[in-house]
Amino acid sequence: MQELIAKANVLMEALPWIRRFYNKTIVIKYGGNAMVEERLKESFAQDVVLMKYIGLNPVVVHGGGPQIGKVLKAMGKESRFVQGMRVTDSETMDVVEMVLVGKVNKEIVGNINRHGGKAVGLSGKDGQLLLARKLEMTAVNPDTLTPEIIDVGMVGEVESVSASVISALEDADFIPVIAPVGVGLNGETYNINADLVAGKIAGALRAEKLILLTDVEGVKDKEGRLISTIDVTRVPDLINDGTISGGMIPKVNCCLDAVEEGVHKTHIVDGRMEHACLLEIFTDKGIGTAIARF
Repeated sequence: MQELIAKANVLMEALPWIRRFYNKTIVIKYGGNAMVEERLKESFAQDVVLMKYIGLNPVVVHGGGPQIGKVLKAMGKESRFVQGMRVTDSETMDVVEMVLVGKVNKEIVGNINRHGGKAVGLSGKDGQLLLARKLEMTAVNPDTLTPEIIDVGMVGEVESVSASVISALEDADFIPVIAPVGVGLNGETYNINADLVAGKIAGALRAEKLILLTDVEGVKDKEGRLISTIDVTRVPDLINDGTISGGMIPKVNCCLDAVEEGVHKTHIVDGRMEHACLLEIFTDKGIGTAIARF
């Protein structure tokens, strides 16, 4: 009997959060181990379906870097990265689109639908969902100490988001699953970082939350302890003193941009934990690091 009461208490803890987030949009960037391990893929699909059934509007944006790398390796093509961005020539772009849109996206859609959801797979090309432009990257030449443009090929950044495409699917009770491939003004195809796409989509939708699933617990202090909340005004100081460093910097900046564009709260969450999304949204303490205006 005590076990049953404990289960009821868990549901009651979730009730105020269900009421608060009812009919609100939650954008989730899905990547890392959560896309690789079978138990995590199952729990993620279950989380998304449950959110939809209790009245939330989840929107999934997924990555697929390891899967792309695997196919390129099988083709005998080496993956090259500059400042964390995959150098994407025309042949690589074909592989990126094939893997992200044709394979990874459809697998995620299938997992969600198998658990009772109604997911629809999209790329940024569909309905011109993601209008993109070529990403301009620079680096300082060590010999001349002057900035130089680096050409990483068909790597893009989001210029605009057609929120009406996503809203139409939400209104029809579908769960959008979006591959981070954009389209240029002249029909060019661009490979775009999934974190950046998720942030831009969350901003365009004025989402209640943006959740970035990663392979770390969240942002940690210099002693290695998890920082549960960060006010946006503290971020520059935390970057300058080295607390936020390396690959965490673009993720945090993505969260900052989303908050600036109207997202209420952003979260960097450990996707290696089963039901990470539910634990973040529907429990009093949550998990990971929340970044917002507090």
